[in-house]
Amino acid sequence: MERIPAAERVYAFVKAAILDRVYPGGELLTEGELATAVGVSRTPVREALLRLEESGLVKLYPKKGALVLPVLPQEINDVLEARELIETHAAAKVWPRRKQLVEKLVPLVQEMRKYKKAGDAKSFLEADRAFHEAIVGAAGNEILARLYNSLRDRQVRMGVPGIEVQPARMDKSIAAHQEMIDALCGNSPKRFRELVIAHIHVAAADLRSLQ
Repeated sequence: MERIPAAERVYAFVKAAILDRVYPGGELLTEGELATAVGVSRTPVREALLRLEESGLVKLYPKKGALVLPVLPQEINDVLEARELIETHAAAKVWPRRKQLVEKLVPLVQEMRKYKKAGDAKSFLEADRAFHEAIVGAAGNEILARLYNSLRDRQVRMGVPGIEVQPARMDKSIAAHQEMIDALCGNSPKRFRELVIAHIHVAAADLRSLQ
């Protein structure tokens, strides 16, 4: 099996630690500490930190390290606004391919039900994210799909996992996703778009309540 490049390993390690808030906002990361943690030289660490800076997760300071950027209220608003624009656009574009899309979405809702029953909030959120990424991906714009992926990364860091642990919220989320599937099986593209937007607004309200 081909080895994963060192820079990719560092990137995945640091990104996961930031999203899980192991490295909280305001923490300064040094190249030496990260190189030791992952078991690589400093060169791939620099490459990984440059990617993380481009993603808006850290700010590089020469000869000092990388500062994990704290989540600010304006970032929350910006992420949610961008997410709504992309998902609303995607909801309109996918209608002609809704049959193929439903085939991808149904198993994901089944996974959400399974993880809710098992009390596995992290896997539940991964299935939830995959559901929305499938809709955006079906729109056929790779640039928007990559942007959407980065938006969801940033949203995870804002505290979404904490709100989904509650079973009642998970049930509500499952019901909303099932409604979207039912709408795709119907004959009203307008209804589908409305449900997508309503779901984003609920997620936005939940997220803002944590701040």
